[in-house]
Amino acid sequence: MKNFEYAAPTTESEALQLLGDSSVSTEILAGGTDLVGLMKKMIVTPDRVVNILGIPSLRTLERRVDGQLWIGAAVTLDTLLDSPYLAGYDAVTQAIRGINSMQFQCQGTIGGEICQRPQCWFFRGGRGLLGEGGQAAANGDNRYHAIFGNDGPAKFVHSSRIAPALIALGAAVRVIGGAAGRGPDGADGEVGERLVPIAEFFQTPRHERQRETILAPNQLVTHIVLPSPAGIANATYEVRHGEGPDYPLAAASAALRMDGERVADARIVMGQVAPTPWNTVAAAALLRGRSIDETVAEAAGQAAVADATPLSQNAYKVQLAKVAVKRAILAAAGHPTGGF
Repeated sequence: MKNFEYAAPTTESEALQLLGDSSVSTEILAGGTDLVGLMKKMIVTPDRVVNILGIPSLRTLERRVDGQLWIGAAVTLDTLLDSPYLAGYDAVTQAIRGINSMQFQCQGTIGGEICQRPQCWFFRGGRGLLGEGGQAAANGDNRYHAIFGNDGPAKFVHSSRIAPALIALGAAVRVIGGAAGRGPDGADGEVGERLVPIAEFFQTPRHERQRETILAPNQLVTHIVLPSPAGIANATYEVRHGEGPDYPLAAASAALRMDGERVADARIVMGQVAPTPWNTVAAAALLRGRSIDETVAEAAGQAAVADATPLSQNAYKVQLAKVAVKRAILAAAGHPTGGF
């Protein structure tokens, strides 16, 4: 591991000052379940590590009068799972439980989980985020790589298991900081802030200098903001190897706003299938105005994967993604999924 400077700010302003120093490369440390491993392998070699766990505002859970749930980015997954505030957010609860590791749940944070780096073995083997411009995955072992959004050099799949649920539920992230030390909405010396719809927070990198989120080096996610779950039936379904902490092969989160027995509106977001969480507009459109049963859920699953572009060794993921969508919809509607 490369030598690095360690900093432990106690306020958001102090954190931004440390992140805003362009003379050094900086990484943010929260739970460390991902960053520490990358640093040990010399995949990530920061000059400075900024530990945000000592910032009190980032460890809060607050239900506001408008029904929004504000979750500090440094709140651990087990704390969130145990909170009564999570009632109604079934898709998030199921995604956290799917991690199925007490260590990861106790140490990992919600902000770290959505910002974790790809599990792609080419990236973690030192061949770059894009794996030699995409050629490593295109010509090599791509069993677990993307079946959507893989027309560019990025072939990895997004690692977050919770992000699809957050997108389906219409969450946002509070981002502070900005260019040249100024916040997007603040003057010099102030902590500017903005709320970014989480669906717009992730991006597909096109070159090695980009990352998987829109965050600039001098910006920080402080909170995840969930709207009230009232009137929204939601669920997450993962297709996994087994019951351990391994990442799923495919996943989906569904959020349905019902009007009696019929779907008034829907969001269906797939995970582990693309470089970003993949919002399937076609599946959601098929559900609107219809009652949910197995036939409708099956058709929505088929619509979700109609435009898949599998690589040479991962065509099997198309069927798994279809099943994940079908069963997430059935689970959200309160029907048996047919899974184990």
